[in-house]
Amino acid sequence: MPVPLPDDASVLLLPPDAAEVACVARGVISAVAPRGGLTGLQQTLLAAMFHSLTGFDIDPLAVQAELAEKPYGARDLAEDLHRRNAAFRGRIVQTMVTAELVLDPLPPEVASRVAEFAAELSVHDDLEDVLLGHADSGRRLAAIDFDRNGYLHDFDVRHTQQLHVGDGALTGPWTPVEDDPALAARWASLGELPAGTLGRGVYDFYKTRGFTFPGAPGSAPPLLAQHDWVHILADYGTRVESEIEIFAFIARANDDLHAFSLLAMVVSLFETGALAAGAGLFQADRGHLSQPGMAVRFGDALRRAALCTGSNDFMATDWFAVADKPVAVLRKELLLPPKSAEAVTAGSVGPWDAGGISPFQLNAGRKLAEAEGREYAGPAVG
Repeated sequence: MPVPLPDDASVLLLPPDAAEVACVARGVISAVAPRGGLTGLQQTLLAAMFHSLTGFDIDPLAVQAELAEKPYGARDLAEDLHRRNAAFRGRIVQTMVTAELVLDPLPPEVASRVAEFAAELSVHDDLEDVLLGHADSGRRLAAIDFDRNGYLHDFDVRHTQQLHVGDGALTGPWTPVEDDPALAARWASLGELPAGTLGRGVYDFYKTRGFTFPGAPGSAPPLLAQHDWVHILADYGTRVESEIEIFAFIARANDDLHAFSLLAMVVSLFETGALAAGAGLFQADRGHLSQPGMAVRFGDALRRAALCTGSNDFMATDWFAVADKPVAVLRKELLLPPKSAEAVTAGSVGPWDAGGISPFQLNAGRKLAEAEGREYAGPAVG
């Protein structure tokens, strides 16, 4: 029988201490280590995540060696976390799934163990079933599986007023809307806002990268465009590595555990390539989470989102309602902390920093500026 969730009288809501972090580390590594031991990426990723999210450092290889002498199973972890609620346990399972997702190929025994740990913790996420089926069959992940079993499991086009699309224009979550002049004009009007506001930042962000406003031909799906506002709010660039940071931030900021599927999608696209395409625009491009410094940047993005006040579904926010607010004010309202010095040293950049734009985007931005008869004023490739 799974270990039940605690009642209100017995639940433990304090941050974990060193002893509990050690238990969690043993459980996570027991669940995700493939035959032959943790991969290098799993080691660096787990060390960075534990450091950023708990404030305690773990040595994954030392924990693995300890487990060889004294195994620690799903029941052990569940009993040690018996006073923890569904939210805490769910985040532990998500840590397991993150470390599971970077395995290529994903061994069926790892997927089965993660599912076993989740069951003992009384946690069930449909995404685990997707990964288990993928590992057992050896087939490539399908974007529709992420949509049906993750953040978009209950998507309803009638509840997307925050996207401001015209009636009937949106038929699915990642549908591009390329013939909605009113929507394109709404986005273009952001250029009338003062410098320093969120909306003006997004307008400049689009112009410097040659992006097309939603509603116009060749534009990104309006739902995907929601994450562009977060680039400005949270100060992340637009190379693939920064996109991983952005979606880590978005997933962790939302207390609805289904939001994790957005991050799982991005890792599957940009690390293993297990997912060929996603979000109506992204295409697989492997190996980006493995880049030097990315584990630190990834962990720090999770930390910053976790420290924001409240639960924030940034993909469902009506950003136009706050577009005229200064970015500094919005960050203060969210209690959004700055990036850590370690993340900046590791290469985390903002949208206006050198290295915060790809060569393709830089070229597109310059071409757009030339076509519009203005001087280009964007970031350097770095």
